[in-house]
Amino acid sequence: MTTLQTASPPEHEPTRARTRPRPRVGDLVFRWLTTTAGMVVLGVLVVVTGFLLVRAWPALDRAGTRFFTETRWFPDTSPPHFGVAALAWGTLLSSALALLMAVPLALGAALYATQYARPVVGRWIGYLVELLAAVPSVVYGLWGVLFLVPRLGGLERWLAHNLGFIPLFHDPNDLYGRSIFAASVILALMVLPIIAAVAREVFRQVPDETKEAAFALGATRWEMIRTVVLPFGRSGVIGATVLGLGRALGETIAIALVLSATFDVNLHVLQPGGNTIAANIATKFGESGSGGREALIASGLLLFAITLIVTLAARVLVTRRARLLEELAHP
Repeated sequence: MTTLQTASPPEHEPTRARTRPRPRVGDLVFRWLTTTAGMVVLGVLVVVTGFLLVRAWPALDRAGTRFFTETRWFPDTSPPHFGVAALAWGTLLSSALALLMAVPLALGAALYATQYARPVVGRWIGYLVELLAAVPSVVYGLWGVLFLVPRLGGLERWLAHNLGFIPLFHDPNDLYGRSIFAASVILALMVLPIIAAVAREVFRQVPDETKEAAFALGATRWEMIRTVVLPFGRSGVIGATVLGLGRALGETIAIALVLSATFDVNLHVLQPGGNTIAANIATKFGESGSGGREALIASGLLLFAITLIVTLAARVLVTRRARLLEELAHP
């Protein structure tokens, strides 16, 4: 009866080491630099949040819950009367109207540049659209108050006379000028290049094989865009829209120049007046006392919170959609 013996490796063959290879110096340095950069960004966010909380707390303590319901802005009087109800309303309303105008135009420009135009023409269209992002906001504001607002009267009257049954376009006083609608048009022009640039890059990444497969199945160009390009770039379009919304929420100088600042919650966007949180901070900060500056910082804290909540909500939406698509692809 023979006994099976395990063959031992020859003495001249070295035993393989099962330890991980020693990282190189370049890898360690790069990892340290990227970690430091991430921590610096997080640290800046924490510092800004802490500064706003500390400097805004005295104003929030004085106002109490009226800070979120009061429409007047007299923080330096005795007793003080100030709140962000009107400012928050103007900020959200003007930003929402700007997105309603900018997103369709931006997506149309991005789709034409990537799916319809020749490559050379598409590149030049992209360059020209991106040039709009380089224009300073003060230039937009000056152009808006001196050129656009005087020429918007005809459009505003047409909207009031033909769509006045909608509360948004109803103008009982028949007054037109430096209104929320005019500010929204300026904001739409300012956020359009951001949304269009991001959407164009997303649409360019659609695989050619997928588009050709749609054409091979008999789809028209619009059907190919609707079934292939738009679903592929939906997450990117959401991200582009959120970037545009962040720009619209925080815009300051252009809105301060265009709006005829008032402190009221008004649904009629064609009437002169309205205000936003950022524009109010820019116009009131220099002339305010210590109590007024604390109140302005408190309003800035609210704007910071609104922007952060919107960004996180969009991130959650994109993540859930990506997870759903992955589950459908790999059940």
